[in-house]
Amino acid sequence: MNNKALDCTALTLVIIGAINWGLVGFFKFDLVAFLFGPLSILSRIIYALVGICGLYLITFYGYCGGPDSE
Repeated sequence: MNNKALDCTALTLVIIGAINWGLVGFFKFDLVAFLFGPLSILSRIIYALVGICGLYLITFYGYCGGPDSE
């Protein structure tokens, strides 16, 4: 199943989440909480979407050179 728009959206959200976690780890600065408020409804939705996209991207391991990749 080839759904390029979903793949690109999920990848973009996970990259945003990774950048946010990098900021938290290096500088103790949560960009999502700064922009949308600490644990506001909108920030919780963003965190949830990033988590769901991360779970979805687990399926990308099937494309990473396994025995079925040829």
